[in-house]
Amino acid sequence: MKPVMKSEMNVKKQRSPVASFFRTFLLAFLLFVLLCTPGMAIFGKVTGQTIFGEPPVVLEEELPVLVSKDSPFFEAFSDKNRVNILLLGVNSGLTDTIMVASFDMDAKHVDLISVPRDTYYHRDGYNGEAENKLNAAYRKNPLNTAKAVSEILLGMPINYYAVIDYKGVEKIVDSMGGVPMEIPFTMKYNDPYDKPPLVINIPKGHQVLDGKKAVQFLRYRKGYTEGDIGRVKAQQEFMKSAFKQCLSFELPKIAKTVFENVESDITIGKATKLATKAMGITSEDITTYMLPGTPQSAAPWYVIPDAEGTAEMITQIYSIEPKTTSEAAVQE
Repeated sequence: MKPVMKSEMNVKKQRSPVASFFRTFLLAFLLFVLLCTPGMAIFGKVTGQTIFGEPPVVLEEELPVLVSKDSPFFEAFSDKNRVNILLLGVNSGLTDTIMVASFDMDAKHVDLISVPRDTYYHRDGYNGEAENKLNAAYRKNPLNTAKAVSEILLGMPINYYAVIDYKGVEKIVDSMGGVPMEIPFTMKYNDPYDKPPLVINIPKGHQVLDGKKAVQFLRYRKGYTEGDIGRVKAQQEFMKSAFKQCLSFELPKIAKTVFENVESDITIGKATKLATKAMGITSEDITTYMLPGTPQSAAPWYVIPDAEGTAEMITQIYSIEPKTTSEAAVQE
């Protein structure tokens, strides 16, 4: 089993309720696609078509096919049988959550890299403080974020993307008849300044969460005795329960709702291949990472990427021997 990234390589930065919600659901979405896409063959679609309708951009057409030789990990990126999917959680037109799901098709393992939205990323022609944050690169075009994230990850190729908002999550949960959960304590929270205002009120005990309650549960952040760890565990339990529910419910109906509420350039053919390779994969086959970096303690609150730490993270993900990482390879 691949070792889990140690805590010292994580950026200790408090996540917003929206970010925590997207983190959990985007991971669930990835596994849903891997597990459920073969069923789309019954709809008679050709393998070259996208699952989610006509995407605004197709990364395979816009980004170089070959990995840049300028990357210190050129050989690893070129040789590994991996597919890297950019997952974006959009709230009010901003990329509140940015992740890369890297699927090793030979090892049947998913490495999930979270990239803070406040990561410093300079773009020529954009000099405002807010414009130098990674989340500003999106501008309703996932290609912009894909290029930026690839650069921050030392040239890691980005093959596909998927974009979703929490309104879509609500519809998907409702389509599967809700998600059974054991709520450990009464969850209450109000944020009148959120748009729309956020009101969380979920009683303690076993119940089936509908779409609205599921979003509330995923966005809830206070009250866990273990703090952030407790919230992550609760979200993982939700994810596991949601998978069991979707696999035992009307899969075509759920798939239809997912495909109507997610924007992605993944094709039927590629998703079917990924799903075939992912047979038997479980949540135990997932390792999560946070982009190594240093968060600033004052405005504009940038997270400055750590190139050396990023190289160590990529080394672990791609199972490269430590001796291949040199000081020259991690120069910014």
